[in-house]
Amino acid sequence: KPVDVEALTRMSKDDLGLLPQPSKPRFRTALVGLYVRSQPFGGSDKSSNGHRYDTIPFANGMISAGMSCQLIHYVHQEHTKFFDVVKNFQAIIVRCNPGQIKADGGDQGKFDDSMRAIRKAGIQVWPSADVMEFMGAKDALCKIASMSIGLEDTFAYYTEAAWVEGFKKTMKFQPRVIKQNRGSSGEGIWIIKLKSGDYCKEYGEASCNDDDVLDMVEANDNHSEEHTVAEFVEFCVHGRSDKSGEWTSQGVGKYLEGGKTAGGQLVDQRFCPRIVEGELRYNCVVDSLVGIIHKKPKEGGISAVGGTGSIYTYYGPDEAKFKNLTTNFLERDLVKVMPALGLAAEPVPLWWTTDFILASPEGTPAEEEKWIVGEFNCSC
Repeated sequence: KPVDVEALTRMSKDDLGLLPQPSKPRFRTALVGLYVRSQPFGGSDKSSNGHRYDTIPFANGMISAGMSCQLIHYVHQEHTKFFDVVKNFQAIIVRCNPGQIKADGGDQGKFDDSMRAIRKAGIQVWPSADVMEFMGAKDALCKIASMSIGLEDTFAYYTEAAWVEGFKKTMKFQPRVIKQNRGSSGEGIWIIKLKSGDYCKEYGEASCNDDDVLDMVEANDNHSEEHTVAEFVEFCVHGRSDKSGEWTSQGVGKYLEGGKTAGGQLVDQRFCPRIVEGELRYNCVVDSLVGIIHKKPKEGGISAVGGTGSIYTYYGPDEAKFKNLTTNFLERDLVKVMPALGLAAEPVPLWWTTDFILASPEGTPAEEEKWIVGEFNCSC
């Protein structure tokens, strides 16, 4: 029979479209969501009923395979009660976007530690807290930098001093993409160029000054801002202040808040101008590719995040035009990813995506093109 979840607060309006639970399930599973009470609909990833857009079809897939799949929400005020209920399931699917537990007033570390305890008790958790933390973090790009799907000039900053020194040096050399760790849907991902265009010829031979002006585009909505280096540094460390200038971003900055252990970090990566041609999102179930999405930014834009006017084209896993990338990724690179991230003992996630950006110059033959990872996403 279903697990009794009556003790937990129901955050969704309904479960419209959910198939009936099997009377004799092969396994009892739960899908865990997170409703951010301060945000419209519970977050930008939610439908009007409070569930993620893909929650119902995801659960229906489990049910169709003969398992029960009950939909529950984590409410941080009910932490102990929640995990008392969760331990009655045989498998847990965690579908909480990075940053949402904190945005709702909870403690991500506390949630993760409790999920680790659940897993230690023999209950499967997808993705595990460690996979979510180390694969989903933006500094995963640094750990694969030396692989064929990485960029060697990718850096991570965890302290203000390292951030200031590193960013001023890389920014003076070439346009950059600066990525916060906690956001989703492109928030806190900045494509940045020097307004003057005055870059140095060799990396490290010069650094930006505080009053150098930056042309900036945020990936969540393709809006532009103009700030000095000092203002951007201040926003990233302390958020809005007397020193950060006026910002139109929806974000609050403070990307290093809490330090490395709390997920405070910034990743600094070379800007690949051919991103305007679009990114490729590889959708995988465990180690099987199930679909490819070509995400092309709106004309004049840089980011292809949903809701920005970008054009999405869907392909099957055997699409011929991407055969070179697909073959190399699945047959050569995939087995190296989890060890590179310090997760050699973990399987790849149940459902996850990799976003690829074309890094080769125009005119490169298809068989020689270099595609680099812009992001792993195991919360999808």
